[in-house]
Amino acid sequence: MAVYPIHRGRRIRSSKQVRSLVAETRLDTGDFIYPLFITHERHVQKEIPSMPGCYQESIDYAVADAQEAKEIGIPAVILFGIPKAKDAAGSDASSETGVVQEAIREIKNKVKDIVVVADLCMCEYTSHGHCGIVEGGEVDNDRTLEYLARIAVAQAKAGVDIVAPSGMMDGMVQAIRNALDKNGFVGMPIMSYSSKYASSFYGPFRDAVESSPQFGDRRSYQMDYRNAREAVGEAMTDAEEGADIVMVKPALSYLDVIYRVRQATNLPVAAYSVSGEYSMIKAASRLGWLDEKSAMMEVLYSIKRAGADMIVTYFAKQAAKELRSMVAG
Repeated sequence: MAVYPIHRGRRIRSSKQVRSLVAETRLDTGDFIYPLFITHERHVQKEIPSMPGCYQESIDYAVADAQEAKEIGIPAVILFGIPKAKDAAGSDASSETGVVQEAIREIKNKVKDIVVVADLCMCEYTSHGHCGIVEGGEVDNDRTLEYLARIAVAQAKAGVDIVAPSGMMDGMVQAIRNALDKNGFVGMPIMSYSSKYASSFYGPFRDAVESSPQFGDRRSYQMDYRNAREAVGEAMTDAEEGADIVMVKPALSYLDVIYRVRQATNLPVAAYSVSGEYSMIKAASRLGWLDEKSAMMEVLYSIKRAGADMIVTYFAKQAAKELRSMVAG
């Protein structure tokens, strides 16, 4: 092995142009999926206090937001709903006139060639804030599968491009795949939140969709952050059940998990850079503790470097504009 002074690592770091030429990891606007929070209200766009720059927005604003994302090179949006009324069964999630189904139709009708992904879970729609049907103070896994299957079919009928089950119910991918196939949607891709951890980094998101559990927590179905091999097993199980894309969530504290899942499967791997990751950078930047732009890019590159093919991120528009300016410069 060559050593100093024959080997000088600084030679390929000598200029911005050379560093770019030899960069091992590439990040592109086409890697991003941009989350949208759709409210049942009309003609409103309300900033989420714990997520500066993100909004609860009515469908008309969401259409405009999706259009802007498409124009700057972001290929996909993922939709989360805030219904007018919540109940124990999360009825709005599977209703033909549910807020996300209405948004799917409008965005697909008005934004050319955008990929619309729909989060498929019940926590945003249930009065108790849990991701399924509650019996005796616990989420009933197998009863919940029936409801998830109905939601998937409703989203498919509305014209969604990809369904993304996120509830971490055992057997959810199989139940959804069977329901989609039975209803004629054999070509509908499933992007499963396969390795979703019980994380403190979801706090701002729960503000955004008003989905904090009214009792207990979600640790009986979301994963323990002490485990990594288990995450690979969950991803492989979902792949066997028919998932087309597997996801790791959160991203930044789970880069090792992204890497392990990437090594274990040939399926596309998504990573969700969650609300807490976004809000920490925003807050530290506002306090002058770090540079927001450089921290944002460092985090996104680290997720891509770990092995993610696509990144769900609230920074999508901001990062896309930065990448375009880097190319232009």
